[in-house]
Formats: sequence, structure tokens, C-alpha cells
Amino acid sequence: MNYNIKSNKAEEFISHDEILETIKWVDSNRNNHALIDEILQKARQMKGITHREASLLLECDNSETVEEIFSIAKSIKEKIYGNRIVMFAPLYLSNYCVNGCVYCPYHAKNKRIPRKKLTQEEIIAEVTALQDMGHKRLALEAGEDPRNNPIEYILESIKTIYSIRHRNGAIRRVNVNIAATTVDNYRKLKDAGIGTYILFQETYHKQNYEKLHPTGPKHDYSYHTEAMDRAMQAGIDDVGIGVLFGLNNYRYDFAGLLMHAEHLEAAYGVGPHTISVPRLCMADDIDTADFENCLPNNIFHKIVAVIRIAVPYAGMIISTRESRENREKALELGVSQISGGSKTSVGGYATQEDNNEDSSQFNVSDRRTLDEIVGWLLNLGYIPSFCTACYREGRTGDRFMSLAKSGQITNCCGPNALITLKEYLLDYASNNVKETGNLVIEKEIKKIPNNKIQKLTVNYLKEIEEGKRDFRF
Repeated sequence: MNYNIKSNKAEEFISHDEILETIKWVDSNRNNHALIDEILQKARQMKGITHREASLLLECDNSETVEEIFSIAKSIKEKIYGNRIVMFAPLYLSNYCVNGCVYCPYHAKNKRIPRKKLTQEEIIAEVTALQDMGHKRLALEAGEDPRNNPIEYILESIKTIYSIRHRNGAIRRVNVNIAATTVDNYRKLKDAGIGTYILFQETYHKQNYEKLHPTGPKHDYSYHTEAMDRAMQAGIDDVGIGVLFGLNNYRYDFAGLLMHAEHLEAAYGVGPHTISVPRLCMADDIDTADFENCLPNNIFHKIVAVIRIAVPYAGMIISTRESRENREKALELGVSQISGGSKTSVGGYATQEDNNEDSSQFNVSDRRTLDEIVGWLLNLGYIPSFCTACYREGRTGDRFMSLAKSGQITNCCGPNALITLKEYLLDYASNNVKETGNLVIEKEIKKIPNNKIQKLTVNYLKEIEEGKRDFRF
């Protein structure tokens, strides 16, 4: 078996044979209740479980076992992340793309979609609109096109985004989701001050991957799959992985996703900072009926829960692809970051017109405004957090993970969430949301375990009310 967890070769750390053996092992142990109980006991220790163990839990269909899995996932989420939910928004710079991805409307052969690329002036308008909503963290998106979207354009755009100050608004962190690139280009992104580098694998099944990406540079499975290794080698120690569930058999891709996380931990001493769980959805000339692996909600919910168990300290992201109901369930089971008020079209924020969605990458299911999302989270008992402190204080990679594993991150993340929520309430919130949010802050301050930090938080909140901004622990 050609499986080497520390190898930098894609087909060795994501071994096709190992995934098939994992699925075979799961099928032979479905009714091994003693083994399942042993894995559940291990899961409760919050140190993670292997891709094989996680794959077995995912296939459990006994209702009592599923509820136990959900219960453990909820407990892990609460102990590590508390009730904080990080907020962000995607910013689409360009939909020019040379790839032939069959599931994405940006594919090069699509003549129906109007091609757009934001100028720096248009980026300023987009970011100003996002700041007016209250966003502090963006995920930058662009199609792969060396002529229209070269690395120089991405770097210039990042510089522009960070430079914009509008009223009390500022984008404090830019995460980047662009195509796989070189170590040198990753170094340039690192020097530009990005947060997390995000890249979805789409599917880990090499043969199906190549069919789904018939043309363009993305066709190269190994180059794409090894992107996170190059990013790590360039000094980007916060990386975000994910698959697009629905493109391939979910059991295969689930195992591959966790193997990728295990590889990063083994090879670089730190696993993925985030894991995303997008599902295939309708978009322009893409019809989900053309794909036979679309994922039902009950399986999707189990995937979220078992990822939380398997990789306890990774942030989990869910986008506006999912409905309000599915996002609510996913938040319960493990998701710690969500987008709000999102537009998946190029130039969608500044215009706010429906007809601008003809350049969307995918159809948005949850169309609520950021303020509606914040109010909803508060009413569910969560603290919407606009915090970017860990990145700016150098708490990235293994430094972040060591704080998270020791429990010390609570003394940073909790207060920072309250501080940034207070900024949002004063600068952007509707009256109802402001009233609810202030009551939540008043209650949550008392839960800060460190008395010194608690007193500092109270002082910072007072200074924020007096007009000062951007405090952080």
C-alpha cells in the first residue's frame, strides 16, 4: 500500500488504497458495538480520532449512537469554542477563469455568464459597502486566470483592502481563496499579511477529480492537492481545507479530507486552521440533477458532527449555500464560522441589485442581512464575533493550537468576541439587535474566568462607548 502520512506526494498522503481499505474496514465493523463504544470513549477526550475511526462513526445508523455522536460533538464545540461564532464575508474580485470545472459556472466555456473583474476603485466601493455592514474579516475569491488575475493583481487588491478606512470601519483580516500556486507566490501572500489561505480539494478521488476538471491548470491533481504543503513551506501556517460534497461519493471524500488534516499535522506539526463543508448547489448553467452524489441533510449533519470530533481544534465554516435551518443545526454540531449578508457575484455589495447576480458563483440560500444574522445568533444564545486578534497578535499555526489545546484561548477569544460585538452594536446594529446584544454582553462578562482580564474587558467596553476602537487581547 502506497500510504505515507508524512510524504509530500499527494498520492502517498492521500492514498487511494488506504481509503478503499478504510471503507472496507468500516463495512466489516458496522455492527461491532464494542469497537464503536471504544471510539466514542476516545472521542470524549477531545484529542481527536483517526480517519478510520471517524469513518466508522459516520456510517453508524443506530439512532441512539447518532444522538451520542451529536452529544459529543456539541460538548467538544462548547468546551473549545464556547458560544462564539466568527463572522466573515466573501469578496469576489474576478470571475475570469481558464479552468473547465464542470460544477462551476465560472468554467471557461460558459458564454452565458458576464465576465467581470473589479478595478481598485471598484474594490474600494465593495469594501466600503462591507464596512458599512459591519464586517471586519473577508475571504477574497477569484477565478484562475494568469492573464486577468495574476498574483500581482491579488496582492494589489489586498493592499487596497487593508488601506480603506471608512467611518469606524476597517477590514482587519483578509483570508485568501485562490488557485494553487507556487511557494514564491505563497511567500508574497504571506508578506502581504493574509490570514488563512483557503483552497478546497473538491474531491480526493484522483480519477474523478480529473474528469471534473477536464481542462486548465486545475486538471493537475497532484499540484492542486499539494498546495497546502507549498503554503506551509512558504510560512503560511494557517491553512483551510474542504471538499465540495456532492461531487463524489461522500465516504471516500470524508476519509480523504481527514487524511489531509492528519498529513498536515504529521508533516508540519499543525493541522488545518479551518475545514469547510460546502455542498454542491445550483448555479447559472449548473444543475445538481446532473450529479449522482448529492448529499441529504441527515448525512450532512453527521459529517459536521464527526469532523468536529475528529479534528477538535480546527475551525469549521459554513456558507450561505445552506439554508437557515441547516446552518442552525450545523452551528449546534460543530461549525464555528459563518458568512453573513453574502454576495457571491463580482461587484455585488456596492450595487445590491438582484440583476447583478448573473455573475454569481453559486446560488445563495440564506439571504438575510448581516444584522439579521447577528440578531438571530444572539437569540440562539451565541456571541457573534468580529475578532481578528489571534492573527494580528501572531497566534497562528502551532501557537494558536497550543493555546486552544491548553484551554488558555478562552481568556483571549471570549473577551475579544465581546469587544468586537460591542463595536458592531454601536456602529451598525439596528435598535432591537443593539438591545439584545448589550444584554448578552452584560451576562457574558461575568463568565470570563480570569479576574484581571474581566476588569480589562469592562474598561475596554467603556472606552468603546466613548468612541475608541480596536482593543484586543
